[in-house]
Amino acid sequence: MTTYYSKDHEWISVDGGIATIGITSYAQEQLGDVVYVELPDAGTELAQGDEAGVVESVKAASEVYAPIDGEVVEANEALSDEPGKVNEDPEGAAWFLKMKVGNESQLAELLDEAGYKAFVESL
Repeated sequence: MTTYYSKDHEWISVDGGIATIGITSYAQEQLGDVVYVELPDAGTELAQGDEAGVVESVKAASEVYAPIDGEVVEANEALSDEPGKVNEDPEGAAWFLKMKVGNESQLAELLDEAGYKAFVESL
């Protein structure tokens, strides 16, 4: 399983043609206490850069963007009931959605872990 990162602070982990997507630890730290998460329905087609959800915190609301093209196959419904999980485990149990990889070549446009860390340090 390979994990990639976007400059919009999403992580994407790909395993067998299915991508799991969430927000990075850096993103949740910037947001503060998450109080609401809105996710797309299964079957939703997303293009790279499309809004794939919304996360709201006590500080701000922020869009979550699709880092690649694909079709949503599952949303993490547990986040609707317990949005605070995003603060506890943003790069694990608090994933936002799973989607079929629509265009594998787009993965090459994303950052690896070292590249993302360097990007965050430059902010």
